Amino acid sequence: MSHKSSAQIRQDFLDFFKEKEHLPVPSAPVAPKDDPTLLFTNAGMNQFKPIFLGEQSGYKKEGETWKRVVDSQRCIRVSGKHNDLEEVGHDTYHHTLFEMLGNWSFGDYFKREAIRWAWELLVDVWGLEADRLYATVFEGDEEDGLPVDEESIELWKEETDINPDHILKFDKTDNFWEMGETGPCGPCSEVHIDLRPEKERAKKPGAELVNMDDPKVMEIWNLVFIQFNRQPDGTLEKLPAQHVDTGMGFERICAVLQGKRSNYDTDLFEPLLTKIGELANVQYGDDGQADIAMRVIADHIRAVSFSIADGVSPGNEGRGFVVRRILRRAIRYGWDRLNLKEPFFHKLVPVLSKQFADVFPVLDQQKAYVKNVVRSEEQSFLNTLGQGIELFEDITEEKDFVTGEEAFKLHDTYGFPIDLTKLMARERGVEVDEEGFEERMQEQKKRARASGKFNVDQSSQKDWITVTDTDEFIFTGYDELTSEARIKALRQDEDQQAIILDRTPFYAESGGQVADTGVISNGEEHLRVKDVQKSPDGYIHFVDKLPENPAGQWQAIVDESRRREIRKHHTATHLVHAALKKILGDHVAQKGSLVDDKHLRFDFSHFEQLTSGELKEIEEMVNDKIQQNIPKTEEREVPIDEAKERGATMLFGEKYGDRVRVISFDPDYSMELCGGMHVEATGEIGYFRFMGESSAAAGVRRIEARVGKSADEYLRTEQQILDSIRTEIGQSEDLVEDIHTLVEERKSLEKEVERLQHQQSLSRLNTFINDAQELGEGIKLVKGEISNADMDLLKQLGYESLDKNPKGTITVLGSRDEDEGKVYVMAAISDDLISEKDLQAGSLVGTLGKMLGGGGGGQPNLATAGGRQPEKLNEVFDQLPAIIKEKVDS
Repeated sequence: MSHKSSAQIRQDFLDFFKEKEHLPVPSAPVAPKDDPTLLFTNAGMNQFKPIFLGEQSGYKKEGETWKRVVDSQRCIRVSGKHNDLEEVGHDTYHHTLFEMLGNWSFGDYFKREAIRWAWELLVDVWGLEADRLYATVFEGDEEDGLPVDEESIELWKEETDINPDHILKFDKTDNFWEMGETGPCGPCSEVHIDLRPEKERAKKPGAELVNMDDPKVMEIWNLVFIQFNRQPDGTLEKLPAQHVDTGMGFERICAVLQGKRSNYDTDLFEPLLTKIGELANVQYGDDGQADIAMRVIADHIRAVSFSIADGVSPGNEGRGFVVRRILRRAIRYGWDRLNLKEPFFHKLVPVLSKQFADVFPVLDQQKAYVKNVVRSEEQSFLNTLGQGIELFEDITEEKDFVTGEEAFKLHDTYGFPIDLTKLMARERGVEVDEEGFEERMQEQKKRARASGKFNVDQSSQKDWITVTDTDEFIFTGYDELTSEARIKALRQDEDQQAIILDRTPFYAESGGQVADTGVISNGEEHLRVKDVQKSPDGYIHFVDKLPENPAGQWQAIVDESRRREIRKHHTATHLVHAALKKILGDHVAQKGSLVDDKHLRFDFSHFEQLTSGELKEIEEMVNDKIQQNIPKTEEREVPIDEAKERGATMLFGEKYGDRVRVISFDPDYSMELCGGMHVEATGEIGYFRFMGESSAAAGVRRIEARVGKSADEYLRTEQQILDSIRTEIGQSEDLVEDIHTLVEERKSLEKEVERLQHQQSLSRLNTFINDAQELGEGIKLVKGEISNADMDLLKQLGYESLDKNPKGTITVLGSRDEDEGKVYVMAAISDDLISEKDLQAGSLVGTLGKMLGGGGGGQPNLATAGGRQPEKLNEVFDQLPAIIKEKVDS
């Protein structure tokens, strides 16, 4: 058995298949950019899905198509069919983020080679004991109409030295691999290893423990034979070609080859666990509960860090919400189990980035940014974590369940994701009303539901009617605004019409730039183009109507004036991106953009709000570049490696081909890979004006700006407003000072009005005191309505009443806001009635609040309530004596 480092093991795998004529390819990001069916990259095959579906013939690199590739893909499994979150930390071999080593055949070799090479690497190269290995195969499935995979059984016997008794059959739960509810799939053959001591193996055969969740008898490699495509209706469709997709759990094989009892004992996790131990002043292995916490934290920092580096910041919806949940789960373990009450999680980022600098450089390149995002997020959660834990403990102290309302309060007020509440509840042996929680979530509508944002768009499955039978499609929009074209196909949906042309100058929405609009005409019919979207068959033009006769030649004509303004805003995003990098630092990276003819929006990585000085400096730099009238340099078909060497700005997570389009406005200032539309020289932009700066997500800032005609219109409107202000105020040498004086005068008048209202309210209170009602038993009731009073004023008057009537007095004052449909009530009770009659202001307003369609509470001597039925205030005052008498007698 080998005792190599994890880096050597990974390299062994890559080199082994490189010798078998496989091309080593880089890992895709953990957030799939162009696949709406996936929340996260959950398997190595995700980036090759177009190949499996027949949309590509193989993996393309530098003009060559490869049928065999090998890689190590970073994956995240935290939701849906593949969800390992609950097991993480509690066992020693599940992870949220893990590496999947894989070798791939795209319509080339199939089962025989995959099985032979798997055995060769495991036994001949790495020296694993053949007698400890088991192979599982698919036993068939009647519902899917699939037979037993006899071919794989025979190949294991022919191509390897495996004990025939170690070839086991299992159902599709274990031996039919599917990426999700739909997509490429097929039977698989897994390799399992029995790591038990000889004495245990002698007592019980390993075959009885395969797929039984025994940590010492576990799967290490899955050989998937992709043959089918699962349709939305559940049926299987045969793929045009057969493929091999293997996945080896890197963390597991490292533990096996390094002779460790768990993944966390390998050199993959040792640096993180050491750092956590230093921060918490504990030693891994000394305490079971602390060990679980340390494993959770070491695992979760990997998922959180790589997600942020790949463009997914913690947020309130979709992928961002999943990252936030993982991060908060780790913070809670640190707080509760390791007594880490201050931000600590971010301190693990440099340790992790150093580990993966050579294999996944994306994290090391963004280390400072990722660290700052994590620190900001954990500080925010730590502000409420302690209070949330106290509330949870109070809730579960005397009962064995958490209601939906309580779970929602933990979520909405203290930031506890429901799975964190469930985790804490499980540790205490209590139940959580998840259904009630979900009902309140639906009512609140504050959280977007991630599952709803990652479904296949069935509208794309509509049937097209072929008009011109051709595969030709050319985009001409870089060179012309009008093109001669033929209609390839058309489609009529319920509420929209669409056509595809064989060539078009219309830009399809992409890269943040909106689509062109315009007209498609044959001289007799005129189709208005409202939107354009990309598809594998060409650009889909959504039009206001379909042509009566689609045959013949058509002219596709882009709205030139609108395109002109879009170009200005798009070029401005390049100029501002470069300015942000120069002024704020190299950590700035584009995280999203929107460009249309009226404004631009640009999201970028930065960990704090921009100051007014920074905004001014950025705006000045951009306008200086505009005034320099820098000409555009456009280069098409540049080799991707050459573009990288020249330092062209690339977007993390963006898929680029072997050849790219490079747009430069002075290569020393702005050079980016871009497929969008741009001005010929920066002077065309006219003027750049910031409209705002805000937070888009944790660690992501957003700027908005206008250029061109839009900026001109804005400046003219601004000048008109300024002229109107001068007209109202009068000509002035210092307009700002005059406005300041008016504001101060208004504040002074408001204070005077407030003072007069308070005096008037005190006068009303004195009237109520003079008209106090004697209830007997030494109790006097002061009651009445105070007009235009808010809750604060009612409380002030309550304290005034207690000062004037320190004994034997109950004061109840109310106020209503008819326009808002609200009513307020305050009760104040003197101390002697609290001690002698056991009267409580909180209890009293609770009763009154219910009568008014609301509720409330407070201290024994003074409490408040609110409601939504102001019309019942007089009724409440009428019933007060009876209510008080009932409370005294009870």
